[in-house]
Amino acid sequence: MTKPCFVNQPIVDWEAANTAVKAAIEHAVGMGIRVNAAVVDRGGLLVAFLRMPGAPLHSMDIATDKAYTAAGFGLPTGMWHEALKAHSIAVQQGVPLRPRFTAFGGGLPMMADGQLIGGIGVSGGTEDEDIECAKAGLTAIGLGG
Repeated sequence: MTKPCFVNQPIVDWEAANTAVKAAIEHAVGMGIRVNAAVVDRGGLLVAFLRMPGAPLHSMDIATDKAYTAAGFGLPTGMWHEALKAHSIAVQQGVPLRPRFTAFGGGLPMMADGQLIGGIGVSGGTEDEDIECAKAGLTAIGLGG
């Protein structure tokens, strides 16, 4: 019997991704801020994106990069400054130079049954506001926040 040459890995589906970005945006509306929200799958590929009219232009890429960073490492983006302290100077200086790496709040990993399935990123408000909106997105699809 031959061993399969592939691995089955769970990823966030488009329906959940759309629900999450919509909930993040609706939360931002309630807060009176304008943001962009993105969900990527565990491979960092964009699954869903919403942009509020008037949200900062550069926040489109920042939201996507926050989701990408959270999915890539399984760590909230706002935790990177603390996490890097445990590593060598080379790692502390090198990791932040990686393309698309984002080390400020607003990106959260999406975990289901203990497995990483993607990431959500929000940008346009303060770090705390972005985190709050991202948490609302996760809560809307039953992944807590």
